[in-house]
Amino acid sequence: MLCLRHDTHRPLVKKIAIFVDVQNIYYTTRQAYGRQFNYRKLWQRLSSEGEIVSAIAYATHRGDDGQVKFQDALKHIGFTVKLKPFIQRSDGSAKGDWDVGITIDVMQIAKDVDNVILLSGDGDFDLLLDKIRQDYAVSTEVYGVPSLTANSLINAAGIYHPIEQDLLL
Repeated sequence: MLCLRHDTHRPLVKKIAIFVDVQNIYYTTRQAYGRQFNYRKLWQRLSSEGEIVSAIAYATHRGDDGQVKFQDALKHIGFTVKLKPFIQRSDGSAKGDWDVGITIDVMQIAKDVDNVILLSGDGDFDLLLDKIRQDYAVSTEVYGVPSLTANSLINAAGIYHPIEQDLLL
């Protein structure tokens, strides 16, 4: 009888999923630093830590040229860009929130990866991180602007990475 032995010396590659709340990152980096986030530098950093098996950026669509160029740049880096129409209400407020969409995608993908990385400062995601860590034993990381990230989200993250000068354009 012939026994085949698997190569036990090959390191296991960590599977990473990235979820970006584009509006949150755009407005918080602009407010705190007056600069934009460097998605390419983030991609380089994370791809050196494992295999990025899913990377989704959630944005609102206004249709202006600058926004389309930005979305094309995200796609070129490797992100899937999901768009929702930007709705301006008659009272002047706006709607274009992706919280439920992000949550659904995280719940579907978390069971198949080792690490879920969320870019947002929105405290509404704290329960989501707790849930996927409990249900799937997945590690969780959050990138957010320190002064504009909810404490509950920082506390829920396995690792919190403050967005600072090194991740800005």
